[in-house]
Amino acid sequence: MNAEIRKLNSQAEKYSRNLKKVLYELEKTIVGQKEILEKLLISLIAEGHVLLEGVPGLAKTLMVKTLSDTINAKFCRIQFTPDLLPADIIGTKIYDHKKGNFYTQRGPIFHNFILADEINRAPPKVQSALLEAMQERQVSIQGDTFKLDKPFLVIATQNPIETEGTYKLPEAQVDRFAMKLLVAYPKKDEERDIIKRNTQGIEIKIKKLFDSKKIVEIQKFNQKIYADEKIEEYVARIVDATRYPENYNLNIEGLIEYGASPRASIWLILCGKAYALLRGRGYVIPEDIRAVAHDVLRHRIILTYEAEAEEITSDKIIDDILSKIRPP
Repeated sequence: MNAEIRKLNSQAEKYSRNLKKVLYELEKTIVGQKEILEKLLISLIAEGHVLLEGVPGLAKTLMVKTLSDTINAKFCRIQFTPDLLPADIIGTKIYDHKKGNFYTQRGPIFHNFILADEINRAPPKVQSALLEAMQERQVSIQGDTFKLDKPFLVIATQNPIETEGTYKLPEAQVDRFAMKLLVAYPKKDEERDIIKRNTQGIEIKIKKLFDSKKIVEIQKFNQKIYADEKIEEYVARIVDATRYPENYNLNIEGLIEYGASPRASIWLILCGKAYALLRGRGYVIPEDIRAVAHDVLRHRIILTYEAEAEEITSDKIIDDILSKIRPP
């Protein structure tokens, strides 16, 4: 191991200890869902936005609020509804009668942590306003451009079982989320713990562990984590297999309408680096990529009608690809 890798490892170990304290604080409030909490932290480190999918009542909102509580950052929850307008998110210009000029009224997008609750309940024009801010990290309000403060993390939620009054997110917009996380029901023992915490007046205080500058510092360090050319080749092969499965002897022809975009390769590397950092390593190994592959790819693989008719999921396709593509 050369001196540069040892230096990266040393710094990664320091950051890892701090980040594990954040996980500890999150677990004080959120029962179970340890993997989801870890992936939320990974997305924050990698500067990627998250699409959270789960039925109502699984503490999706509480997760984001608690994460923001551990960091001295601004948090805002936006409830998406059919009558929401783009100006309700990014802001608008208002005429001041006394001064005789217009001034900019900034919208809730000017916060560090944005919870877009039930994003699929708002019309496409509103969704586009949010997703443009996610991609460009800036907004335009009637000709004036405003940069968004760092860190900037959007976590959008959607309900998979209710379709009445919802608008399907276009694939091109869904692609802008680094990860799509599926929130499952708690286990029975965890359910009992949830009941105790919420029916006995137990007060849990969350410590503020970081300020915004520290998070930005960790995000910059994440870019420096070493990913060997063999890791890059491994990621390229995984993504290429979603587009041309026949080149990899995968028996999934006719199941994929469209494969993953180049954003998938970028986020596999960045999230793999964040996964390594969380474990105190300054370099990426194949297991890091495999650990985040489903979350990065599941919303980027568009299935055919035949696959949906046979109840084949994108997660099953990813399993097949990972089993076939040999790690370096």
